[in-house]
Amino acid sequence: MRTLFRLLAVISLAAAILPAQAHEYTLGNLVIGHPWSRATPGGAKVGAGYLVVNNKGTTADKLVSATTAAAGRVEIHEMAMKDGVMTMRPLGGGLTIEPGKSITLAPGGFHLMLMELKAPFKQGDKVPLTLVFEKAGKIDVTLNVEAIGATPSGQPMGSHAH
Repeated sequence: MRTLFRLLAVISLAAAILPAQAHEYTLGNLVIGHPWSRATPGGAKVGAGYLVVNNKGTTADKLVSATTAAAGRVEIHEMAMKDGVMTMRPLGGGLTIEPGKSITLAPGGFHLMLMELKAPFKQGDKVPLTLVFEKAGKIDVTLNVEAIGATPSGQPMGSHAH
């Protein structure tokens, strides 16, 4: 009986922790999943934000901007290989999410570049962020700050972390 009680306690604890790690937000037909960031080294002036946006609607929408009190400005960026060299550029026109499709902002691809950080991000921090969509409007989300070498699944990366 004692073992059964312990097992139920562990299952309840796991159920309580899981939703906190896989958090999502809904704004109209858009579902924003697991916004997160990586911890930054002391003195760093830039960080990045990652998330997934799923458009469950029948018309396209566009992520046009983002803001946070944790940084002087936020830009939507794209990383891509060009002639064997990784390049990064801001997407001034925003990022379109087609109907019935998802976009993923993740290391090595689309991401939010948080510039002029007010303080380093530490693992475990919660960073408030406002996303602005062309049609759906604004939504406040929270970036969960994970380890410096974290990947989208939260697992540390090898020597290729950036």
